[in-house]
Order: sequence, then structure tokens, then C-alpha cells
Amino acid sequence: MISPKRVLSDRRIQTPLLMVYDIMAIMLSYFMALWFRFDCMYSAIPNELITWYAIFCPIYAAVCAAVFYGFRFYRLIWSFVGYNEIMQILAVSVCMSLLHIFGITILFGRMPISYYLIGMCFQAILVAGIRASYRLFLMLRNKNKASEVTGRVMLVGAGSSGQMIMRDIANSDEIRDKVICAIDDNPNKRGKFIMGVPIVGGRDDILASVAKYDINKIFIAIPSATPEQKRDILNICSATDCELKQLPGIYQLVSGQVTLSDMKDVSVEDLLGREPIKTDMQEVFDFINGKTVLVTGGGGSIGSELCRQIAAHSPKKLIIFDIYENSAYEIQLELRERFPDLDLEVLIGSVRDSRRIFGVFEKYRPDIVYHAAAHKHVPLMEDSPCESIKNNAVGTYKTAYAAMTHGCKRFVLISTDKAVNPTNIMGASKRLCEMIIQAFDEKIKDGKANELPQLFTHSGIENADKDGTGNVFRGIDTQFVAVRFGNVLGSNGSVIPIFKKQIEKGGPVTVTHPDIIRYFMTIPEAVSLVMLAGTYAHGGEIFVLDMGSPVKIDTLARNLIKLSGFKPDVDIKIEYSGLRPGEKLYEEKLMSEEGLKKTDNDLIHIGQPIPFDVDEFLSELEGVAEAAYKNKENIREYVMNVVTTYHPADNTAEAGESAESAVRGELIMSPREAVV
Repeated sequence: MISPKRVLSDRRIQTPLLMVYDIMAIMLSYFMALWFRFDCMYSAIPNELITWYAIFCPIYAAVCAAVFYGFRFYRLIWSFVGYNEIMQILAVSVCMSLLHIFGITILFGRMPISYYLIGMCFQAILVAGIRASYRLFLMLRNKNKASEVTGRVMLVGAGSSGQMIMRDIANSDEIRDKVICAIDDNPNKRGKFIMGVPIVGGRDDILASVAKYDINKIFIAIPSATPEQKRDILNICSATDCELKQLPGIYQLVSGQVTLSDMKDVSVEDLLGREPIKTDMQEVFDFINGKTVLVTGGGGSIGSELCRQIAAHSPKKLIIFDIYENSAYEIQLELRERFPDLDLEVLIGSVRDSRRIFGVFEKYRPDIVYHAAAHKHVPLMEDSPCESIKNNAVGTYKTAYAAMTHGCKRFVLISTDKAVNPTNIMGASKRLCEMIIQAFDEKIKDGKANELPQLFTHSGIENADKDGTGNVFRGIDTQFVAVRFGNVLGSNGSVIPIFKKQIEKGGPVTVTHPDIIRYFMTIPEAVSLVMLAGTYAHGGEIFVLDMGSPVKIDTLARNLIKLSGFKPDVDIKIEYSGLRPGEKLYEEKLMSEEGLKKTDNDLIHIGQPIPFDVDEFLSELEGVAEAAYKNKENIREYVMNVVTTYHPADNTAEAGESAESAVRGELIMSPREAVV
């Protein structure tokens, strides 16, 4: 036996059955009209009229079914049939009834006027009624299951997407949710109803309505909202104890159907409320196409994403260089599976090993280098400061020198906002890297590349001027550029994965300081910026991203706890561990001496390099490198003499006041305000 549910869900069964029903309903409608016209007495109906009806009505009913099929009435999803669909069915039925009037009159003769009118009404009722009956059945059933409701839902967004979500909830057998009220910022909708649900106000009424209607779930159905608008709404909703879900974006509107399964959990990234960086990636990939590309640190979070995007756009060869074999192996397996035709080389080695890095450049002669290899963890580098200098500064110098002397066209250094007024040795080492890039750029542009010393290299293959003629330094046109990032969401060691692990264990969640703030960006944004810099570089630039407003880490932790379904300080404790060595409360994007100028992208700017004596810097850098290799305990003093903006952190209350000012925008200047 075929179940009613299967009939309603299987179109192969539904369509022919509905067509048979429509034909029979239409024939019955006009027979009833004729019967009523003659006082419900069949014997009183003239034989002539019965003959006309018997010949014309089956043909007319079949034509109606064909027209309904053309209007796709048999493809309607019964559970979504609403006012608009019913009105369309009624309009077509009336038009077909007019065809009945003219057809039977012209072909046979005039029927009683009541036959036409009653038949038209019956046809409209029977044809539309069968399609509306399932919705009516669902409404009655939902009233009966009201006592089983476990989720009391507030819907934010009373538009078409919100209406589809409400229908999906109402029509589901499994879902035990019920939409209690709706929120919409359109003042014309307030006080009205959507599918029987009251629209109780705008976003300012969310908190009060949650308490008033005992809401435990909030569904946000505003796919066309900007990230800033979503952030503001989510920040209000996150102040409640409700479970939050939202539609990811506007793409669902293309298909015209939105269901509850399209809803996703709100992520912390959604709370940042910033438009993603939009770059002309086609120009970037045209630049990469057919080139040999080397990614140092290619197994890391940024490096691996670089490799994915580069591999997708037909480089001549992609070389991944990393000291950590596990991550290098993982990205190798991924790329070989996704891009079987990619010419891929995965090499293990350290940028500190001059023989190894020079050998790689000698063999592969890369056209473009993305230098992502670095020690990045601030507390670890504070405990091992010499390693930070060896790996970050000296490693960058050796890689840059090898690139310059082996025909590389572009060298892109990945830097960090911690290089701005650094208070830790990691940030200071990255500022050294930026200064190295600037020094290389100036010497090359002045035609004095031969004056760049080969710091801490060995005799042999890495000796650039093997023949002593200096020819290797003629015609060098390598362009060096740095890209400065904030904190990258989801990267290795970033704060959010750490918080998630702590929440999974039941807490506590550790925050270093209640006032600590940071800028954030996503890995795809970071990679887009790196690749854009590699395309537009003219040499010596420091590209800077407008990362929007800074975010308090304490707020981030509390939001993440709420989004995980817990209450901060109740279910999951938050503990403050104190600032770690070398850590400061806020990060700046540029040093005060640096101005900004525009690029084609409003969110990407170029910092004007702080001038310094390159020859003096190179001489001092050699002393810093020597001190690092001798593992001198006073390495910070050497670095402070070179990076004059480096001041080891004094984690005092004074820093807290600076952070508070930074949040208010008094210390951290928006790039748009500083554009020159």
C-alpha cells in the first residue's frame, strides 16, 4: 500500500494522480452545476444539455490538466503552498472557466447562466482546495504537537528567507521547534504578523523579547545583511543564553528555497563584522601562471594556504620548503590528490642552512619567493631569543641573498603587526626582517648589490661571486616587499583553537589580561594580501591591511563560550594568567613615523618606509647575528641598538591604560585617517 507521505513526496506518483484528480474534479464541478440548476433532479435535466456536457466536459477537463501542467502546478511542494500559489491556481481556473463558456456555447449552444457560474466556483474550490488541504492538515497537526515543543525560537528577519524558515519548521515531523516571535528593523512591519507569528520589534527589542517570550533559540535569517550589520545583531544575541544559528549568505535566495538545514552555527569570525578583502585575483594568478614559485615554511597555516592557491592556477613548478616534515608531508599529499598534474617539489631544510638554501636556488631558480618560514610564538621566543634572531632575521637574510643572486624576480616577506614598536624579541626580529628587505631594495636600486655582505655563509656553492668578477651582481632586478599581518584566525597556535580545546575540556579558559586587544584576519584574507603584494610590488613596500577595529580577547573568549552553549564564569570559568614575557596589551599596524598611501583596494595600504642608514644597519646586523650565534644572553641589547623602536615590554598598569585608549581609537589610527 502506498503511504500518503510517499505520494506527496514522489513526483512520479504525485503528478499522474493529481492530473486524474483534476480531470475528475472539473467534470464533477460542471455536472454538479447542471444538477443544482435543475433542483438536484437528474430526470429534470434536458437530454440535450446532458449530451453537450458529456461530449465537451471530458475534452475541456483534459485541456485544463494540460494547462495546469504547463503552469507547473504539479511541481509545487505541497508543504510550501501558500497565498501566492493559491491565487495563481484560482486565476488560471477562472480563465479556463471562461474558455469553457465560449467553447461549449460556440460548439453546441448556450447553457444556463447558473451552470457557468456554479461550475466555475466548484472548479476553483476543488482544484485549489486539494493543494491547500495539506497545509491545513499540517497546521492542525502542529497545534496538536504544541505540547511537544522544546525549542522556542525568535526569528530575526521577517523577509522571504525568514518565511521559508518558518514554513520548514512548521512542516517538519522531526523538528520540535516553534517560532514564537519575529524581529525586523523595518518599522512598517512592527506589530504585524508573518504566518501567524507577531513581529515584536527591531534589534533593540531582542533582549527584552527573549525574556518576555521565554526564547531559547535565535535564528538569524538576513542573508543580505552586511558583515557589520550581522556583527551588531550577533553581539546583541550573544548577550543572551540562546542557541544561535544563521543563514550563511545571500546565495540561498538564488534557488528560491531556504530550509532549516541551510542554517549554520554562528562562528567567532562572524562577530568580527568586517567585509572580506576583495582583490583582483585574476591579475595575481596571471602573474603566477607559468612561473616557478618557492614557498618557504610551506607546511604552516599561511604557507600551506599559499600553496593551495598557487597550485590552483598553473604554476610551472611549485616548491615547498619546510623544516617540519609532518606538515610538509600533509600538504604534499593534499596537493597531489587535488592537482595530479602539478609539478610539485617538497623539500625539507632550514632557511638557516646557507648551503641548503643556496643549493635549492641554484637547482630550481624560482621566479617568485613567498617567505613564510619564521618562529612566531612570542613566549617561546622570549625564552630563546637568539633562536628568534637566527631563524627570522638571519634566515631571511640568507634566503633573500640567495634569491637576489639567482635571478628571482619577486621576494615577498610575511611580516606581522608585532614588528611595530616591538616589545618582544619575536616582533623585533620581524622588524629586522623588514629592514633587511628595505636594505636589499635600496642597494639593488642604487646598483650596489655587491655591497650586501654574505652574512654567516660558508665557502662553496653559496658563494655568490664564485669567479671573483662580480658579474653575478650585474643586472639584478629582484623586487623585495613585506606584508604586515595581524593575528590570523585558525592559524597554528592562534587563540581561538586554544580556547576551543579548553572549552572541550570543561575549562578554564585562560586569558592573559582582561584588557588585551588584537586585530584579526582570516587565513584566506592573509594569503590574498600576500599574493597581491607579490603582484603589485615595485620594491621596498610594506603592505598593510585595514583590519577594522581591534577586538578584546576577553570578549572573544566569552563569545566563544556562549556559542558553544555554555555560560561564561558559570559553566566555563575564565582565568586571567597575566601578560606573558614580551607581550603587550595592544598591537599597532604602523609605527607613528610611517604614513600610508592608497592602493587600488580601499582596505590595503602601503606604509612609507622609515629611512635609516643602510650601511650602518648592515654593519650592526652582522654584530647582532654574531651575538645570536654565540648565544649571548644580552642579545636584546644588541637588537635594541639596531631596532630603535624596540623596547622590551614592561607589563604594568600603564600598559593597561594604553590599551583602553587604543580600544577607544585614541592610539590606533585607522589607515583611512592616515592616508596620504
